[in-house]
Amino acid sequence: MKRYRITVAYDGTNYHGWQEQAGAVTIESVLNETLSRILGEDIHVMGASRTDAGVHAYGNVAVFDAETTIPGDRIAYAVNPHLPEDIRIMRSEETDPDFHPRYAACRKTYAYHIYNGRIPNPSRRLYSCQVPVPLDLEAMQEAGNFMEGTHDFKCFCASGAQVKTTVRTVNEVRVIRNPAADGEGEEITVFVTGEGFLYNMVRIMAGTLIKVGRHVYPPRHVEEIIASRDRTLAGDTAPAKGLFLQKIVYLPEDRERS
Repeated sequence: MKRYRITVAYDGTNYHGWQEQAGAVTIESVLNETLSRILGEDIHVMGASRTDAGVHAYGNVAVFDAETTIPGDRIAYAVNPHLPEDIRIMRSEETDPDFHPRYAACRKTYAYHIYNGRIPNPSRRLYSCQVPVPLDLEAMQEAGNFMEGTHDFKCFCASGAQVKTTVRTVNEVRVIRNPAADGEGEEITVFVTGEGFLYNMVRIMAGTLIKVGRHVYPPRHVEEIIASRDRTLAGDTAPAKGLFLQKIVYLPEDRERS
């Protein structure tokens, strides 16, 4: 028995998130079914990030154990033709039998996409949150700077999360703007890199930055929100469709995660 690591990209629009659940089609369930059928054995993947319904990914990481004779780097090519068009294994390889993508020390980068235009663009409706009023990019970046570092992020955690601690480390928050392809609006992207995230954390951070960009909050108010540990003081949970898991970079040493 060997362990294989796969990097998975997907459009989460038609799925109830990553994690397998009864009566729902998920990314994990599709991968399990397809890998089991193609490799001829019972496969159960273990993912690094259990993304929510509607969230997308360029590079989620998962592992599975198998006795297949297919070389690790060829598994992607063997399986991809049998997956739906909105799921692809971008890379496959044999890995250390003790490697677990959820508990290995890593830095994850999420990207939250905002279409800043007066009229919704149909081509962006599934992959961004539309904000019809102008957003102050400089204020958003200033507020994002206050989110960096190691803090108790309970204010950015949705209710129902079962974790040992709400302390997390955010390495970088970066807000960029580009002209939209339609020439009418702008594409604003919030990149958040951290060593672990709470339930809906990035979406709440994005919702808070949108309020700063609209001048509902001054940038420094974010500092007060974090210190309060009060979820009701932060912004709305931004829609799932604007969120992409951009990449996961694993660090040399492993440590247990909450």
